[in-house]
Amino acid sequence: MTKREILIAPSILSADFAKLGEEVRAIDKAGCDWVHIDVMDGHFVPNITIGPDVVKALRPHSKKIFDTHLMIENHDKYIEDFAKAGSDYISVHAEASTHLDRSIQLIKSFDVKAGVALNPHTPLNVLDYILDKIDLVIIMSVNPGFGGQSFIPQTLQKLRDLTAMIGERDVRIEVDGGVNSLNASEIVSAGADVLVAGSATFKGGRYKENIAAIRAAANLGFA
Repeated sequence: MTKREILIAPSILSADFAKLGEEVRAIDKAGCDWVHIDVMDGHFVPNITIGPDVVKALRPHSKKIFDTHLMIENHDKYIEDFAKAGSDYISVHAEASTHLDRSIQLIKSFDVKAGVALNPHTPLNVLDYILDKIDLVIIMSVNPGFGGQSFIPQTLQKLRDLTAMIGERDVRIEVDGGVNSLNASEIVSAGADVLVAGSATFKGGRYKENIAAIRAAANLGFA
């Protein structure tokens, strides 16, 4: 796959939930490319975050891409709600899917781009027969459920293997978990072109500087 512009997608999981609208406006103004929205249900992962009504409430605060990551069971029941709430991408976990192809079709039926997320232990071969149908693969570089975790180094080889697997398909590769300005270069070098950065974006309230630092480091991965 030809290298493309690197996109920075701050995860609002690390935002101040008491002022989410303000936080989304702040990262938009600070130069983010996408807004990454982690949806957790307390079943598939050991945490609970937000639902479609919150996504709908946030939609007027930014025109940036809303990248909605469903870390939930029974996701097919909620895809329509998240699509109508304003999601531009909806990604579901392969591990939570009984009929992954059906879920992808359902997402696309609402004119939303479809993604598949893989946990650190999940092999890439679950993508073998759906790569031509999706727009995004999310490689989890931490075990999902909490922000602030450290990047799992084995993710880099998984990214290289996925890049080779995708070939010339128009499929973006997103990395979610432990991304920061210290590892962004090697993550991009391994094949990623969308970087989810929660803690690294929101730390210290220096959103613009943090995003710029991650982007500068990521661009070194092209070298």
